[in-house]
Amino acid sequence: MSDDTQTRGLVDTNILILRSQLNQEELPSELAISAVTLAELSAGVYHVSGDSADASQERAKRVGILQNAENQFDAIPFDSDMARRYGQLSAAVHAYGRTPRRRIADIMIAATASVLQLPLYTTNPDDYAGLEQWVDIVPVTRP
Repeated sequence: MSDDTQTRGLVDTNILILRSQLNQEELPSELAISAVTLAELSAGVYHVSGDSADASQERAKRVGILQNAENQFDAIPFDSDMARRYGQLSAAVHAYGRTPRRRIADIMIAATASVLQLPLYTTNPDDYAGLEQWVDIVPVTRP
């Protein structure tokens, strides 16, 4: 389903987190992100608890990834067409035997890709199991 000539693709959150470690040849030449990815990255900063040196270092790393994404990309807003598609994809995930509630952000990102007809690049293709007829999922090798 993936088109090797594709030059633009939506990347999910894990691609941005692992970007410096990924084989860049596996990514599209033009990366796009959803506002949902910015939300996930922002939440990730606050999920680090504690005041230890390790916690502070991890928090700083996550802030850096978030700020880099904010500076490098104009995030695609989640609109009403994507909200309607989210409902369809949520039903597809449920029909596949998975719990949509645990996958809200992933389904919102997939809805964005689906509405915009962009392939979705991820190192976690299993997160999108059951959505293959709606979204072109492009697996990227996890480092």
